[in-house]
Amino acid sequence: ELESLGARLMDRLDSWLEVPEEPPCLLHGDLWGGNYLVDEAGKAVLIDPAVYYGHREADLAMTRLFGGFGPAFYEGYEEEWPLAPGSEERLAIYELYHLLNHLNLFGRGYRGACVERMRYLVDG
Repeated sequence: ELESLGARLMDRLDSWLEVPEEPPCLLHGDLWGGNYLVDEAGKAVLIDPAVYYGHREADLAMTRLFGGFGPAFYEGYEEEWPLAPGSEERLAIYELYHLLNHLNLFGRGYRGACVERMRYLVDG
C-alpha cells in the first residue's frame, strides 16, 4: 500500500510544493516538545538543534507531529505571521518526511502514520 500511495503522491507533489514567496528562515530542525524547556526564570529554552535554512512550515510541521505545543502557540504564531493558503497540505508533506524517516530508522511502528498522512494527501 505504501508503494501505491507513494506513486499517487509523486504525481501531485509539484503542485503542493509551490511555497509562498518568503525568504528562508533559520530553523531549529528538530522542534518538538522534548526539545524545549522552561528555565528557572520562566523563559523558553530550545535544545538539541539540527539547524538549517528552509521554509518555516518545516519546523511547524515537526511541532504538530510529535506534540508538546498547545493551541496558544499556534494562535500566537498565526497572529504574528499568518501561514499562506495551502499550508495544511505543505505541513502534511513535511510531516510525512519525518514519519518516513522514522519508519526507516525505527521500524514498522510508524507505518500506519505514514499511510494515514499519504491518504490525506492523495485522497483529501
